[in-house]
Amino acid sequence: MWDFRIGQSLGLMVKTLPFLLFRLAVYFGVALAYVLMTGVGAGVGWGIGGFGDEGFRAASTFWGGVVGFGIVGAIMYVLREYLLYMVKAGHIAVLVELLDKQPLPEGRGQIDHAATVVKERFGQASVLFGVDQLIKGVLKTLTGLARGVFRLLPIPGARQFIRLIELFLRIAVGFIDEVILAYCIRTRSENAWASSREALVLYGQNYKPMLKNAAWLALIVYGLSFVVFLVMLAPAALVAYLIPGGWSATGVVVALLFAWSVKVALLEPFAITCLMQAYFKTIEGQQPDPEWEAKLDGMSKPFRKLKERAREAGGQGQAEAASAESSG
Repeated sequence: MWDFRIGQSLGLMVKTLPFLLFRLAVYFGVALAYVLMTGVGAGVGWGIGGFGDEGFRAASTFWGGVVGFGIVGAIMYVLREYLLYMVKAGHIAVLVELLDKQPLPEGRGQIDHAATVVKERFGQASVLFGVDQLIKGVLKTLTGLARGVFRLLPIPGARQFIRLIELFLRIAVGFIDEVILAYCIRTRSENAWASSREALVLYGQNYKPMLKNAAWLALIVYGLSFVVFLVMLAPAALVAYLIPGGWSATGVVVALLFAWSVKVALLEPFAITCLMQAYFKTIEGQQPDPEWEAKLDGMSKPFRKLKERAREAGGQGQAEAASAESSG
């Protein structure tokens, strides 16, 4: 049915408890920031609304909440590279070592160790972010291959069905870019752009079994996220009641925020651990297929961009080595 072991993934998650607590602190902090700033904005709007009638007060309260929410959203946009670098990639680095049964250094925290590993593989956060964005672009192309298969099927009401399939595939593929990053970390490559290309070719030549595993995990993760959302509705309703001029819709938004924080803090690393198992098991003993590499070169501009960046990084590395030799 799938190519991963849930028990093993849960065991690896327990071993990375410091990172899970770190993720919970970060993402629950983000959710709380959204709630608090929305409440503050709504409170300011409610106060300003006192200068007008009831309709004006309701509108100013609403827009105050929107502004508060938007401020946190803008801050999160600025911090997205840091979150990918320190939180997501760092956790992947530790999980890769545990999956390969490598002992973690003694007397050194997991988070500090992970930061060192990520810096060795990718250097600056901007490099990791650039690699990740190109990986996502290539994955969209590969998802298009699967989408094309469904378009050929003679299914009644096919258009609506294909739209549903496209949405589901986008959700499923959302976990796979971090598995590609895991390959870069696992192979200890000094050229993240080149190893990402290699990992994507290996993924492409195995995209059917990998999409199957990703689809199962998408169902599990989003099913559990919906359960968390339902559980969060009651406390979220209380929070909505405390916000000035509270709206019933606020409770739903707050519940969604806290369900999101549980998803990214706990459920996503579980899904990525499972996909790492499936990916490394599937590609074991394989070499990148030149035909698949040529196919991706022809289909995907981000894949070609990875080749350019790999050449540039390789050239820089050779120049640095030559400089070191001459100075020695």
